[in-house]
Amino acid sequence: MVRLITHNLLACHVKGCTSNNFPLIFKDVQVELREAEFNADFLKGFMPKIEWNALVNAAREVGDTSLPPEQPEMLDDDFLKSLHHVLLEIHVEEGSMTCPNCQHVYPISNGIPNMLLAEHEIG
Repeated sequence: MVRLITHNLLACHVKGCTSNNFPLIFKDVQVELREAEFNADFLKGFMPKIEWNALVNAAREVGDTSLPPEQPEMLDDDFLKSLHHVLLEIHVEEGSMTCPNCQHVYPISNGIPNMLLAEHEIG
């Protein structure tokens, strides 16, 4: 399933596509909201792994504007609940992700991204 926590770790791996290959850009998406158990400690531990600008932009691409443009220093409950919602409760069910560099399209169907490359695209 494509959640924004997963999307924040994905980059294009087409042969020769080594720069400006992250983050993948969502296009024509259909999202589903699914409740997930809130765990503040998990979120605090995961924060250092997040590429903040990519997360904020991806959230906006799927229609969510709840995150601030800059990563806050104070991690209060309201912020952590917004972060939890964006990372874990927004599921991209249909659409695609496109590499900003080579324009390779990774389709998403039934919540599953097809990240497989054709033989001539493998480095």
